[in-house]
Amino acid sequence: MSRRALRDIGKGLDLSACFRELDELPRPLTSAALFGREAPLEVELGSGKGLFLSAAAAEQPETNFLGIEVSLKYARHAAARCAQRALTNACVAHGDGLWVFRELIGPAKLAAVHVYFPDPWWKARHKKRRVMNAAFLADVERTLAPGGTLHFWTDVEEYFQASLETIAASTRLTGPLPVAETPALDDLDYRTHFERRTRLAGLPVYRAEFRRMR
Repeated sequence: MSRRALRDIGKGLDLSACFRELDELPRPLTSAALFGREAPLEVELGSGKGLFLSAAAAEQPETNFLGIEVSLKYARHAAARCAQRALTNACVAHGDGLWVFRELIGPAKLAAVHVYFPDPWWKARHKKRRVMNAAFLADVERTLAPGGTLHFWTDVEEYFQASLETIAASTRLTGPLPVAETPALDDLDYRTHFERRTRLAGLPVYRAEFRRMR
């Protein structure tokens, strides 16, 4: 599904607490260095409009959340969603999330990694661009703390099955663990806008969770 046009960010909205360029991220990237407090850190790769990031941060104030989005306009939109809610435990970084995992995040630093509805790169010659590749998944396993979880959702069954095979072949993560579909309580009670559009269209969402045991 294609993305819809974004609404304008409100003029005068201060994004300084919720938005970072990659060169502004601490090195190494830790929860305390980024948010100024010790707390579990969860990272979302590909935050889109920021629906999951803002909702999760509001629901779990004891946890810090970092979203990474390659599109500047979407990164700023997601940051604005967090800023409008005055969330102090959510931040959006603009840039290449694979690089962030590879270069900035040390071993066992994350409580969870979230990947929701990544670009499926439909053409066979483009599939090598998919984010759920062996190198990234090795970084996920390395950066997750024991007991940490990987959450992966997509509306493309072929991508889902291929990703499960890659996870099994390239990591020792336990899974896939089943994830139940829950009824939406309101129009924004979805992980992402892609999930909302898919479910409202009556189409399936493929979900799995994986856990690092040690």
